[in-house]
Amino acid sequence: MKNQDKALTPSPTLYTVREIADTLRIHPRTAYRLVQEGKIRGIKVGSQWRVPESSLLEYIESGLQAVPKKGKDDKKGSEQLKLPI
Repeated sequence: MKNQDKALTPSPTLYTVREIADTLRIHPRTAYRLVQEGKIRGIKVGSQWRVPESSLLEYIESGLQAVPKKGKDDKKGSEQLKLPI
C-alpha cells in the first residue's frame, strides 16, 4: 500500500468506557454494562473496551423516541428523549 493511500483513510475515533459514561452522563459501570451486553457495539482491545464513534451515535439515535401524545385533559408537555438503558 502506498503512503498516499494510507493518508486518505482516517482512523476511526475510539472512545473508552469512561468517555462513553461522561458523554451519556451515566455511571461508568452502567456504560460498561451497556457495552458488555452489546447494546453499544464495541471492540475489546486486550482487556479493555473501545467504542467507535459511529456506534455511540447509533446508540443515541436508536434511543430517540417521542413521548406518546397526551389526551385533552393532560397538560401539554415537551417531547422527551429516552435511551434504551
